[in-house]
Amino acid sequence: MQQNAPQTNADPAEVFVKRRRTALWCSVSLFGLAVLVLVVGLLSATHTDNVAVSGYYPGIILSFGAFLGVVGLNLVENRRPMLVASIIFISLGVVSCFLCSIIDGIIAAEFIDRRPLMEGRCEFYSSSSYSYDSYYAEVLCNAYGNACKLKVKSNTCYCCDLYHCNSVDYRVQYYEFTGVSSCWDVVNLYRLMWACVTLNVLGVFLGIITAAVLGAFKDLAPVAHSHMTPSPAPPPHILYNPSQHLISYSGFCPSGQTLPAYPNYSLPMQHLNGYPAPSAAPPAPEVTNSPSDETPAAAQSGTNPTGPAQTQSQDTSAYMLTPNAPSLYAHSLGPFEKPPPYAC
Repeated sequence: MQQNAPQTNADPAEVFVKRRRTALWCSVSLFGLAVLVLVVGLLSATHTDNVAVSGYYPGIILSFGAFLGVVGLNLVENRRPMLVASIIFISLGVVSCFLCSIIDGIIAAEFIDRRPLMEGRCEFYSSSSYSYDSYYAEVLCNAYGNACKLKVKSNTCYCCDLYHCNSVDYRVQYYEFTGVSSCWDVVNLYRLMWACVTLNVLGVFLGIITAAVLGAFKDLAPVAHSHMTPSPAPPPHILYNPSQHLISYSGFCPSGQTLPAYPNYSLPMQHLNGYPAPSAAPPAPEVTNSPSDETPAAAQSGTNPTGPAQTQSQDTSAYMLTPNAPSLYAHSLGPFEKPPPYAC
């Protein structure tokens, strides 16, 4: 039976941070390796004057490319162009590391023989004259039963075992090393060259990995954290008006609800005591009511005593009240009483 692998939903923001951290570590590691290649290559190139060492050139290119990568990872706006430039320089540094490791390896393996140096069969010549660069001194060499003279400069380590007297053949190996303080410097040069070759080989692999990581990261865009706790809703703002002695809650009433529009009434028609103003209308004729008619009339007068007063106070010359007009209060309000507010 096949079991489905559990699917993990990773946060895009966390993936971006992890990949950025990985790219930053690769760039910093490559920068440190490039600086080490540069230092070791310069030490190898300055040990002698006649042995050419090219191992420090990749260190310059790789260090510059790694520096652009570190700067580009810390940028927000110009991140992609900076990372593209970093990838280009790192790629050039990888190619130079590959070529220089081959060249320095061939020189250290084929053109430098350290066996006479380790056995002590090489001689060191130093002159006390200040003008030793303007002429060559002649030294006697006895190699393979042949005695010959060899012209050397001051501060030179020469090996007669590697020098073929009176031979016009191409000399494959270095038989003299100029600009050294002793023959032991040549042994150090041999070790430094192999160390530089090893570091260049490491630079090839680390440069390829760093360029791949930066190439995959340059198209990513920063994403905000999706799992953010929503902020709690603010509590309702309570407004207290001491003049009305009422507490109103803003936000509890529906926003679309509006009060009905009522027509304006003239002030003389409204009285605080609820009784109509006296009119000059003629008195109504007296009508005798039966006991059965008095009971509904008394009930109506108890529930709404203002009804008969309003009907008697209406004049033919006055305007008629609309059906939407609010009913007047039957009882008068005291000095400390207030009408109820409008409901929402």
